[in-house]
Amino acid sequence: MQLTAIPSLTDNYIWLLSDAQGQAVVVDPGESAPVERHLQAHGLSLRAILLTHHHDDHIKGAAALQMNHHSAVYAPHDPRIDLIGHRVSDGDLISLESPALTLRVMGVPGHTLSHIAYCGDGKLFCGDTLFSLGCGRLFEGQPEQMLASLDRFAELPADTLVCAAHEYTAANGRFALSVDPANPALQQRVRDVDLLRAEHLPSLPVSLASERQTNPFLRVDDPAVIDWCRHHGAAESRVSRFAALRQAKDHFTA
Repeated sequence: MQLTAIPSLTDNYIWLLSDAQGQAVVVDPGESAPVERHLQAHGLSLRAILLTHHHDDHIKGAAALQMNHHSAVYAPHDPRIDLIGHRVSDGDLISLESPALTLRVMGVPGHTLSHIAYCGDGKLFCGDTLFSLGCGRLFEGQPEQMLASLDRFAELPADTLVCAAHEYTAANGRFALSVDPANPALQQRVRDVDLLRAEHLPSLPVSLASERQTNPFLRVDDPAVIDWCRHHGAAESRVSRFAALRQAKDHFTA
């Protein structure tokens, strides 16, 4: 199965999976035009559209794509997504015949309350819940919800490819280094990302193993992160440590 990150809007990625027979699935099409160009350039047929949450930069192109290609749409139970399709929730399995693909739906509230992710074929399509070296803002959920969602991701196989929806890695890396500056894996990841972005290449996907070593939001139990939280008056619980990290990232400007 071929995985492609299609750049969209300012810093979004629309993820596309396609098989050798030219059958394709897209995730979170915030606009239709770049998807249409890719489909035409590679002779692909769009069979399904997967949506993680209701924000416009993830769904605005879905209606046009559905109309043009008669594609099946899978989306969370949320009336703010006004599309005819299949509503899915935590624990559901999506089994597609063409392309042959099975995905497990994960309910991951935090960024929004109805946010879901799709996991299968060794890949995690996590929308705005998990970013490389970071995580999503808490627009609707509470810290304990987002931390629980990230904990679920952290339990997936180490070789799972994290397919996040934004190119935020360089900025996230600067914050991560302010928390965990002596982390050699993080230092190397930041260097690698700088080289990729200098060549206008995506920093994604990235292995979950790498994120476990480098992402402070997946490392709230690591001694270095606990020490940072202690200096910020928030070391007593996992949730308080996560909340302190998220609040600091919200106001980080370096």
